[in-house]
Amino acid sequence: MASTTHPVGDNAFLQRAYALYNTDEARDLYNEWAARYDKDLEDEDYAAPKLAVDALIQARGGSLDDTRQLESVRILDAGCGTGLVGLSLARFGARDVDGLDISAGMLEVAKSTGVYRFLEEADLTKPIAKSDDFYDVVICVGTLTQGHVGPQVLKEFVRVIKSKGFIIATILDDIWVKDGFKAEVDRLSDQVRVLKSDVIGFRTNADAGGRLLVLQKTEESSTKLE
Repeated sequence: MASTTHPVGDNAFLQRAYALYNTDEARDLYNEWAARYDKDLEDEDYAAPKLAVDALIQARGGSLDDTRQLESVRILDAGCGTGLVGLSLARFGARDVDGLDISAGMLEVAKSTGVYRFLEEADLTKPIAKSDDFYDVVICVGTLTQGHVGPQVLKEFVRVIKSKGFIIATILDDIWVKDGFKAEVDRLSDQVRVLKSDVIGFRTNADAGGRLLVLQKTEESSTKLE
């Protein structure tokens, strides 16, 4: 597949996903798509979950050969969908993973993976129902894209992670500047360090179209969000 920004081919669900306008449309689409979502993304050679989890391991200074290094790490999978990210986290021993998603249908599939400690239906355009400094890591893959969740969620991610915790997110490159994600990262510069902001492909044979963002919360910023 060519390295275009967001090639959707003939897949009707993907076409609808890039044309969403609000959370109600998103909920309906993903409930309908849940049963075949994993197969459709496999057919698209979707690599973003693995790329994001590998980036987390590297940010923590770990080895991709160490299969137990996430055993005691508390992780939020924000926009967890069917659990593809959770399965990638489980490769490294993750056992304390919570998942949030707008679609009850997707959450049912995620539950069947056996990876998650806790799953809850949630709209990420609204505040996350967790206390400050709760997680070691927030990982968000495939959710910061056209018509889904905007840059305001980054502030919430910073709030719910602990000092020196990590945020790993994939963002559609088309909206990185246009929809304010870059500006929001810049605004949060007194609370996070940008460890990575690389243009990547979300598919195994693409090298453009997405952005992989890795942030670390600074020690002095804990519980000091406006």
